[in-house]
Amino acid sequence: PLTLEEVRMLVELFYLPYQHGALAQELLEHFRWLRANSLSVGVPPTAPDACGGTRWRGRAQSFQLLCARACRLHSRLVSTAGRALLYDLHPYLWDIRNMLLAACAFVLWLGCQSITAPILLGRDAEPWARRGGLFGELQALLPVGNSCDLFYHPPPLFPSSQLYLLRPLLPLDKGSQRDGCWMHEGGGCSEVSQGLQAQLCRAPALPGRLLGSFLSLSPEYTFVLEDEGGPCGYAAGALHAEGFLQQRDSSWLPAIRHKYPPDLGTGGPALGQEAVLFFHAEPLAVPQPVLRRFPSLVQLGTAPRVLDVGASRSLALCLLSALRANGSRGVFCQVSDADRQQLSFYSKLG
Repeated sequence: PLTLEEVRMLVELFYLPYQHGALAQELLEHFRWLRANSLSVGVPPTAPDACGGTRWRGRAQSFQLLCARACRLHSRLVSTAGRALLYDLHPYLWDIRNMLLAACAFVLWLGCQSITAPILLGRDAEPWARRGGLFGELQALLPVGNSCDLFYHPPPLFPSSQLYLLRPLLPLDKGSQRDGCWMHEGGGCSEVSQGLQAQLCRAPALPGRLLGSFLSLSPEYTFVLEDEGGPCGYAAGALHAEGFLQQRDSSWLPAIRHKYPPDLGTGGPALGQEAVLFFHAEPLAVPQPVLRRFPSLVQLGTAPRVLDVGASRSLALCLLSALRANGSRGVFCQVSDADRQQLSFYSKLG
């Protein structure tokens, strides 16, 4: 059964409509401070403000631990609560879990030293754009907080106790990839074992062609979703899509074509042959009106085992927050009209 401490956490997360419990208040205070003081991160250790960066990372770690406790509480409630209580409380705790997944990953992203300190854009939202309670206050602190359509989705009919971790791509991950050559799992997202240390494949599979250019040219806007089985989803973006696409076509694609000649996949599995031929097809140009209105490019995907759309939505929120924090005013994605799986995935995200 739930422990007394877990029940206390539940009460503090949903205390009163206009008053938060101790845990919720601590979460908000950490998040506000971390966002306001993110400029102190990333300075060299010898810089005068090195102690400020150390303090920031300490509070970021405390915020991560609080988020992890709240996410574990959701999992525990699904596993142990009676059905009547579960179905009453689950929608609220599911919402908070998804919001904290995105908020925690955004804080981790702020702390990556290789990223320029973002410009956090603030703007007053219409009163109807945000919900009340802890969820609404956390929403307001994310750079995409005014985009109310991103934050509404009905909870799943069948609650899952699966724990998720959402984080930015780490230097260790980038070192373990070669051309984004990730193993393929059943038509969905790439499935990578041992913390993204991919088993090398002879020809780049579907995830390699989706993610390879992002991993090489825009790794600072790449996020990884993990469950208890390992990596199970990704979100990748390019802040300036026009320059990204030019660099992809002028340098990255020629290098990949040289490494994987057209006859490499001959006689092999259909998937491998298709992937090789994909790199030798000329990519479709993006119309200039699209690039002017939506300057950033995004790509998301999850493994077939990820049935909880809330985790996928947290991926999208985190990526869009990172892009928005550095000035992006709109995003687009490229999907083949024949790719029913990707079309279905984006449709479920709304």
